[in-house]
Amino acid sequence: MPSRKISQRSNPSTQSSDSIATASTSSTRPSIHYDALPAFRTVKPIPYELGEQCRIYFEESLHVSALNLLISLLTSGTTSTPPRPAFLPSSQQIALAATLAIHPSLTTRAESENRLQASAFALQYLRQVLSLVGPINGGLQDAFAFSTPETSSRRGARRRAAGDDVATPIDSLDSVDLELANAGSVWAKAQDFWRVVGWAFNCSVLHQRRWERWHLWLRYMIDVLEKDWVMRSHMHSQDEDTEEDPREGSMIVRYLSGNDTTARQDRRIIRAIFADGSPKSAAEFPEIWRNETKEKKRELDVKKTTSKIDIDAGNWGDYMDGASSSSELGDTPPPESPSKTAIETVSTTTISDVSAPLGGPESIVLRLRLLSLLSTVSVFLPHVYTPLGTLYDIYFEHIRPLPLPQFFLFVSPSSMHYFHSAAASSFLQILLRSLVASSAPLHRTDDVRQETMERCYLPYPANTASISDNAKVSLCVETLLRLLQSHVGLVWSESLQEKVEQGIQAREQKGKKAGKGKGRGKASGEEDERMWLRGSAGRIRGLVELVKGQQEAMEE
Repeated sequence: MPSRKISQRSNPSTQSSDSIATASTSSTRPSIHYDALPAFRTVKPIPYELGEQCRIYFEESLHVSALNLLISLLTSGTTSTPPRPAFLPSSQQIALAATLAIHPSLTTRAESENRLQASAFALQYLRQVLSLVGPINGGLQDAFAFSTPETSSRRGARRRAAGDDVATPIDSLDSVDLELANAGSVWAKAQDFWRVVGWAFNCSVLHQRRWERWHLWLRYMIDVLEKDWVMRSHMHSQDEDTEEDPREGSMIVRYLSGNDTTARQDRRIIRAIFADGSPKSAAEFPEIWRNETKEKKRELDVKKTTSKIDIDAGNWGDYMDGASSSSELGDTPPPESPSKTAIETVSTTTISDVSAPLGGPESIVLRLRLLSLLSTVSVFLPHVYTPLGTLYDIYFEHIRPLPLPQFFLFVSPSSMHYFHSAAASSFLQILLRSLVASSAPLHRTDDVRQETMERCYLPYPANTASISDNAKVSLCVETLLRLLQSHVGLVWSESLQEKVEQGIQAREQKGKKAGKGKGRGKASGEEDERMWLRGSAGRIRGLVELVKGQQEAMEE
């Protein structure tokens, strides 16, 4: 039997061509390689006179004028060779832009076209800060720090220039005297980042108009966290002998640590990521601003449209009639296409239906990205956050009880692409160990080989007669097989074929009597579950036949 494996503990510098190690620079999809990292511009403070002009604009609620000026200052000098340092305002003004991008008074309760444009310009500016100067040079860790109302007004008191070891003081008079820049900001209103995450995902289920805005904001924040982690990982790889690990100062680690590093906080974080709009979830992660979901009656709402809001495409949905063109808002990155990251084996329409209980395809994508980021931190900094096994045990508590369609969204091959292959393998095996029949040999390590699959997983049904549990075992086995095939390759053999067929038959037979004596509704639900079981069995057979055909073609 081949010794090819997916290894959780291999050394990437010494691994063979038939093994994969966990030590990856990023577990997000697509993988980011250090040699592909962008060259970010250095920064310097905005000249005092222009900074004062921006402050006055903000305080007079002339947000579009302020943001236009900030965008012009940021992008000036981009075409120079080499690019000149970018002008950045105080951290408080960057933080204010993040609040303007999501606050209901500029979005769902906006009273004018100008206020809607202000939220769009704010998000555009934030994206340009991230793409041109990056999270570290841009000081986004300081700007996006959650604080109490008492301390939030001091956010703008410092700005660190790139390469400086000492922050440059800014006169306190430069602080923006505006409620949304201080006690009314998202950074002061929310307890921490995970409060926002939980509320945003609750909105994905309960409040679609708010979710249309929150999903853009949350996607941007995850972009920031991922890029910050990758940059600090690169810094660590350049100087591994240093006593301080730059990754320990990353934004995601700060958000994970907060004021509470207990197991209780770890579970709360995962509950936020799996927030589903249930009464319990809504109580734990309530709205950020008072009456946030209340919509103001206005002329802009008289004429409704069915189109979905898309700031990047200049489509304001039903917020206004006669939206501005995308050219007025400037070029911004296109939104993630759910159809490109969703499950290949199900149609886009079906994905929307299946994912609806958890907020739709966009919500699933963001949840997966956060779960992947947490697993990456756990792999590299278990002493700072929590060991990977403990983290996956918490994941299991939330994913295991999900109905089959939603369970599939978190264990499918496409979903596992968001994780490093070894991390995905570890998680799938944690699920399998709890689901598979007790007669299956216990595989005690996270390494997985083809021999492991044949001995411990392929031939066995679930540990219950539930059709749902047997389908979940089949789905996990299917994804683990595909993972093995994609990264180290499968070798067809009579043994492989035999174990595959043995497992398919065992799972089918174990759930055969589950529907007897049930009511019509229960029987109908179990028939749907049986379709999932048979569909997975067919795909497993197809994969093995594909491997056999490729092998025979190579031998001819």
